[in-house]
Amino acid sequence: MFLLNTIQPFTVLLLLTATILLIFLGKEIKKPAVPAIALIAFLILLVVHSIQLCMQSYAEYYVNIRYCIAFELSMVFVTFFSYLWIDDIASKFYKKKSVDNSLDWFWKQI
Repeated sequence: MFLLNTIQPFTVLLLLTATILLIFLGKEIKKPAVPAIALIAFLILLVVHSIQLCMQSYAEYYVNIRYCIAFELSMVFVTFFSYLWIDDIASKFYKKKSVDNSLDWFWKQI
């Protein structure tokens, strides 16, 4: 059976590096679609691992899949907030009125 183990140290390092580079690139060119690529990739990985968690053929990998899901959920959280942050930067730079200021509720709570 195929299992994409995203909790191995080398894989975690590669995924973190790629995510940070995509966030930095999106910030530099002021395009929120760039970190959305990482967000979509982590959502796809999350769905695949959730399906594998429900299948009986992956019962021996149960603990690894749970750790993979936890890592991917944290990365979805990080990439989603970076998407909102870069969207706010882009709307201020291009002087576009955004429909809502998505991060205001977050910064008011802190």
